[in-house]
Amino acid sequence: MEAFADNRKARFDYETLESFDAGIVLSGQEVKSVRNGGANLTGSYLSLAGGELWIKGLRIAPYIKAGKLEGYDPTHPRKVLLRKRELASLAGKTRQKGLTLVPFSLYPRGRHIKLRFGLCRGRKAHDKKEKLKARDIDREVQRGDDEH
Repeated sequence: MEAFADNRKARFDYETLESFDAGIVLSGQEVKSVRNGGANLTGSYLSLAGGELWIKGLRIAPYIKAGKLEGYDPTHPRKVLLRKRELASLAGKTRQKGLTLVPFSLYPRGRHIKLRFGLCRGRKAHDKKEKLKARDIDREVQRGDDEH
């Protein structure tokens, strides 16, 4: 499963407590643009408003072959599709101090485009340093195994 767009920095900046997959409402030309690699998740976030979940800051470039699109905003908020029960659960969890919803990737499932996001807690600077150290140690151990 090759992702159309990844938010790799989010996995480093946040500790994932729970992961979710959801549909996303896109227009036809946006779907074509995403499939051609025109989506960018960097700086995007999810928010609950009016009992619905929205992704904001997701940039989808205009589809090149669509011609001139009057009034198209590449970063307009897009609705994320979840069941009411899941939305209610997420609303309760995001009210807890320090928890937020962070988008991770856009990927295909059949002919649909899905959004993978997580309920996350922000990492402190010292946590990030520890993660980098652990990764370096694992890399060194792996190199040592390869030499023998």
